[in-house]
Amino acid sequence: MKKSRGRTSRKRRRKHLQRFMYGVNCSHKLEYIKLKKWLKDRGFGDSSLRPAQFWGTGRGLMTTRALQAGELVISLPEKCLVTTSTVLKSCLGEYIMKWKPPVSPLIALCTFLIAEKHAGEKSLWKPYLDVLPKTYTCPVCLEQEVVQLFPEPLRKQAQEQRTTVHELYMSSKAFFSSLQSLFAENTATIFNHSALEWAWCTINTRTIYMKHSQRECFSLEPDVYALAPFLDLLNHSPNVQVKAAFNEQSRSYEIQTNSQCKKYEEVFICYGPHDNQRLLLEYGFVAIDNPHSSVYVSSDTLLKYFPPLDKQKNAKLSILKDHDLLENLTFGWDGPSWRLLTALKVLSLGEDEFTCWRRALLGDVISARNEQQALNITTKICHFLIEETQHVLLQIFQMKRDKENLKEQLTLVEALRLEDLKILQKSAEILCSLNVTTV
Repeated sequence: MKKSRGRTSRKRRRKHLQRFMYGVNCSHKLEYIKLKKWLKDRGFGDSSLRPAQFWGTGRGLMTTRALQAGELVISLPEKCLVTTSTVLKSCLGEYIMKWKPPVSPLIALCTFLIAEKHAGEKSLWKPYLDVLPKTYTCPVCLEQEVVQLFPEPLRKQAQEQRTTVHELYMSSKAFFSSLQSLFAENTATIFNHSALEWAWCTINTRTIYMKHSQRECFSLEPDVYALAPFLDLLNHSPNVQVKAAFNEQSRSYEIQTNSQCKKYEEVFICYGPHDNQRLLLEYGFVAIDNPHSSVYVSSDTLLKYFPPLDKQKNAKLSILKDHDLLENLTFGWDGPSWRLLTALKVLSLGEDEFTCWRRALLGDVISARNEQQALNITTKICHFLIEETQHVLLQIFQMKRDKENLKEQLTLVEALRLEDLKILQKSAEILCSLNVTTV
């Protein structure tokens, strides 16, 4: 019997909608088949998780059965993990043991990743290396003109990240040279700046926390890194809770979910209660509707709205500095933070009210005038940041049209700025209702 066209198209539409909602299973792809076999050889049993491509998050893991709260999601044997012990057992071990001053655990892992990637087919870790990202979207990898579109505090942190990686490279060049006898090619071409940048980003974005005992062959920096093949395909969601730790009995790294998950849905873990600026800085992505997200107010923006002739201005700033109230001033989904309002109340103290600054820091109401002025200035700052964010979004829109090569990077900053705009608009609504109540 011939199928009706309508039924076929409905079926196709349903299948397309399912793919849109759940994601497309990628476990048939050669690199994942090889990875699964490699993991099996190292003692990793079959799990209900499958690599998949999702519309919202990109590559991740889907479950082939419903997961209940409290259930073990994944248990990865120690043999599958890349730690400093793995590095010391490799051909790099004797060079690290001899090198003085000792290298950091981080540099040891970076060196291992670069060396194994260079080894290609000869590497025992090739199936894992083949599924690692080729490029990253951490600020250190972004073009300078894209970083300029970041909010001010994040722009500063991005520059610090770039400096950190550069200094790491410069301070490790002599150690890289000491490995020359292991390679036919010049080590300067293998361990170049971009190779270190890739290895650093791999570790920074993908390692799980696993404390190792201190060893003399490493510097005193904490040895807390472990790369976890397959497990590191799990994406972050701020709305889930998990328990993750190394199980000494089973000698495996285990993740237990505290949330339910339906069949064929993406399985998430939580990297921590991070705001979007932190997520972008450390991991190179932004979470939509992130409940932990905030918009930061710089001290320069704060001071734009105060009369320059205030005789007590310097004394007020000194008080705020001493009480750490010039940093981490934010707007959130629930409006201006207590820290921001307190800083503004101190700066709004009248000449006759200045002696009450301690009470202001404790959250006491000093006067109706002080409360209203602080609220007015908060509202002005909020509207200023809304205008500034809209201006940057317009810039991004124009740059996306003109600079095709930067489209992916610009889309990332756009996502951050759009989230900021939502938070600021929500804060503006809250401030508007507070103003009405005060009046």
